[in-house]
Amino acid sequence: MSDAGDLIHPVILCGGSGTRLWPASRESFPKQFIPLAEPGRSSFQATAARLSDATFARPAVITANDARFLVAEQLAQGGIGADILLEPCRRDSAPAVAVAALHAAARDPQALVLILPADHAIGDEAGFVAAARAARAGARAGHIMTLGIAPTQPSTAYGYIQPGGALPGEAGASGARAVARFLEKPDASRAAGLIDEGALWNGGYFLFRADVMLDELEVHAPEVLAAASAALATAARDLDFVRLGAEAFGKAPQISIDYAVMERTERAGVLPVSFPWSDIGTWGALWDIAARDAEGNALRGRVALRNTRNSLVHSTGEILTTVVGLDDVVVVTTDDAVLVTSRTAAGEVKGLVEGLRRRSEPEADAHRLMYRPWGSYQRIDIGGRFQVKRITVKPGGRLSLQKHHHRAEHWVVVRGTAEVTVDGVVRLVHENEAAYLPIGCVHRLANPGKIPLELIEVQVGSYTGEDDIIRIEDVYGREGA
Repeated sequence: MSDAGDLIHPVILCGGSGTRLWPASRESFPKQFIPLAEPGRSSFQATAARLSDATFARPAVITANDARFLVAEQLAQGGIGADILLEPCRRDSAPAVAVAALHAAARDPQALVLILPADHAIGDEAGFVAAARAARAGARAGHIMTLGIAPTQPSTAYGYIQPGGALPGEAGASGARAVARFLEKPDASRAAGLIDEGALWNGGYFLFRADVMLDELEVHAPEVLAAASAALATAARDLDFVRLGAEAFGKAPQISIDYAVMERTERAGVLPVSFPWSDIGTWGALWDIAARDAEGNALRGRVALRNTRNSLVHSTGEILTTVVGLDDVVVVTTDDAVLVTSRTAAGEVKGLVEGLRRRSEPEADAHRLMYRPWGSYQRIDIGGRFQVKRITVKPGGRLSLQKHHHRAEHWVVVRGTAEVTVDGVVRLVHENEAAYLPIGCVHRLANPGKIPLELIEVQVGSYTGEDDIIRIEDVYGREGA
């Protein structure tokens, strides 16, 4: 082994849209960035904070290009530094794991790499750290270790791992065992049988030496490894991010690491663990782990209930959500959508969202509140030839220098001071003052102040879609249409 010794290099996989948790989770702001299991902290932030122990080296995050500023901002809120690698397109977990192994091997071929999903809830952080430490012996010995979660109930939502005999030497002393086989998500009766047989849930945590994973990828998924290697070789740095080569990464097969390697390798090991865990995959799963009142209800936001039991009621923003005379239901309200389902059918929400997409309903993927690197905007109203938004710009934030072909805009400042550029003329606009931007003008908005800038934007024209933005210059690297 190298001098790096026992230090673990964690890599957080931060993709996915979490559509089973619609309408709170959507493509534009998926579940890993939303405070669901904990008030005020997203599961991504909780995952990153879990790695503050001296057991771990500086983490890396692999995420989608569109999520890069969310990742950076939520890391900054927690005071956590990380390498952020951007996937140009979705290719499932195997290409991401290949990139993670190559990224670590560039510094130390025998580095211990820990793959973590960004969207799980773990109720015992010390137990998680202890499990990662215990699995190191198996990883050092050349096994690809996974953490096998002790099931709390028969579940059809997870894959299962059947443990084999104890691993030899120091690895076996920690309780680690060889993997007899991985099993796909079973039906209910098979799930109960698997638990009776001692099977474990596959939580998606993998700990391995970088060189071992690269060897197994070369044997079992060479196309994945080749694409990941070429994507890193053609990567470019953009601000605080590393952009993987788009053409090379796009050639990677879309396949999970379970299919690509774990179900084929003879080097898989599993460490049984029993810390509280959930992948928060559905609203029903969130009810399972949430704090509940005397009537069994899990409540969040402005809610009021009467004669209601064993239900989850989740309200965001200022919406008051009321439920009367229902049991075992899920009710979720946002500014623009409402979900009502039984707890047992909560897993069918993904199919509902797919139907909304086929109908081209914008609420399927986009929130009214949309986050940008400079701040956020929220749609207030929209009509045939107009749209009204509330725009918030962080101190120091600067929108792109841009123009529109189909709309004019009126900006009214309601808080702070705006620096407005129109066709090369720069002026300050204060509270209760306005600026007019005619169709086709080249303009920019910035916040030179120390407090958030808030303004009301009224768009008027034949088309008010977001794709009518021609970016001429952008400090966040978004130039172009």
